[in-house]
Amino acid sequence: MIVRVISDSSSDIKHMDNVDFRIVPLSISTDEKEFIDAEDLDVISMTEYMASYKGVSRTACPSVGAWLDAFEGADIIYIATLTGGLSGTYNSAVAAKEIFLQENPNAKVAIFDTLSAGPEIRLIVEKIADLVNEGKDFETVCEETKSYMSKTRLFFSLESLHNLAQNGRVNKLVASAVGVLGIRIFGTASDEGKLDPISKCRNEKKVISVMLENLLKAGYEGGKCYLAHVNNSEFAEKIKSAIKEKFGTLDLNFKVYLTRGLCGYYAERGGVLIGVEC
Repeated sequence: MIVRVISDSSSDIKHMDNVDFRIVPLSISTDEKEFIDAEDLDVISMTEYMASYKGVSRTACPSVGAWLDAFEGADIIYIATLTGGLSGTYNSAVAAKEIFLQENPNAKVAIFDTLSAGPEIRLIVEKIADLVNEGKDFETVCEETKSYMSKTRLFFSLESLHNLAQNGRVNKLVASAVGVLGIRIFGTASDEGKLDPISKCRNEKKVISVMLENLLKAGYEGGKCYLAHVNNSEFAEKIKSAIKEKFGTLDLNFKVYLTRGLCGYYAERGGVLIGVEC
């Protein structure tokens, strides 16, 4: 029996060694170029190009066929998708599930709309993999994954909201105030899986202060903390140091890494996404 874990590329995961794992990529495009969010995508070059490009850019969710290709040959499938509040990725996966089960009626497929992106999805995918490796049955994996999802959070610090506003993900008036005189936006993923700005911050010190305050409110006590950045490892490391000092988080609970393409496109240069266990 083949048990498979799948996510779309917004999870920022490239590969997992301890489980049968597949990634289904999204794509980013302009009128000149298309970028497939595959493992070999040069994210820094892509974000630099996007920052200088003056035209319209857009993203596209995986096709039903791409999901079906990832399902092929598996008997039990667990899928974690980008928030359905901002993307059609979840709905595309659901459509693929219906087709797959018609052709494979004995298979079992669970799809989790994470209502999030980036490092929070990564936490969820890793939890699913752990449960699979513990030998938990399908119903138990689903139940414990849903419980775990209620205890994870996503926060973000962004230096630009241009791409989010251009694609209708945030209000253009809110976006226009970010990046002016060094203003950054700090926010979280809402309960509906949309972007919820919390504070406008004039410098890194203020971002870190607001972040620590919100981690405390969220119930963070030193669990896993994943920091995904868009060519801004220096600031991500400053955040890590502040969290270690405030919460005593162990180094083994941190991961700091460059985003993949989808999160890099929306977080833009300098952005940092923070996923935590609360």
